[in-house]
Amino acid sequence: MLRTVRCLLLAACLPMSAYAGPELNIGGLYNYIEHDKSTLLKRVRNGGDTTAFVKISAAELVYDETGKAREVNLDTLALEQRGLVVSPARLIVPARGLQSVRFLYRGERTAERYFRVRFIPVLPEVDDGFSVDQAQAQAYRDSLKAGVNVLAGYGSLLFVRPANPRYATRSTGAAGRLTVFNGGNSTVVLDHLRACETANEACGPATKHHVLPGRSRVIEGKPGGVFQFELQEGEQRQQVTVQA
Repeated sequence: MLRTVRCLLLAACLPMSAYAGPELNIGGLYNYIEHDKSTLLKRVRNGGDTTAFVKISAAELVYDETGKAREVNLDTLALEQRGLVVSPARLIVPARGLQSVRFLYRGERTAERYFRVRFIPVLPEVDDGFSVDQAQAQAYRDSLKAGVNVLAGYGSLLFVRPANPRYATRSTGAAGRLTVFNGGNSTVVLDHLRACETANEACGPATKHHVLPGRSRVIEGKPGGVFQFELQEGEQRQQVTVQA
């Protein structure tokens, strides 16, 4: 009977030495709820050989005047005070399988808001919300002893755009630097940004940057070169080239 329980719990009856533990993949690290939407569905995949028991926590990032952020743990707030609701708060993701989690935003939208969502694999315990008994919990722990004992968690950032987003992005180049100023009220994204000696030639690695409202981003390059990137303003996309 115990052997059967272990097989069902771990989703595969492999030799104990074969288990490598769960391997989470949460997809994109940046997610956006656009101005005309209030929900977002995010898929969580497990590429490992062992079922993943995942706890999900969320915190709001509140920025001060200097751009420094502090986290406000949503779990410490009453349900009606939480701008963001993550459902479910616990996932059981089978080996080589996936599950979905829904973000529901129901707060004010006069200004853009930011949340950090963490996906943390855990060892299940009795009465911790995963509905496992002591024998199942112990079987799971035993299966990991022969494999990787460190369960890696992941975090993502969620941007909730204001009800009336406005974009006013200025990109300038001088002395080998790119300066991008966001004069709007919603974050813009500089995607696939590359510093090149000339257009599309001798380019450095592509990077991705977010520029929050009212702030600037300075990227170093070489004098006489060019910067190339895709400017993302909400759902709008534009290819931009700036002389350094």
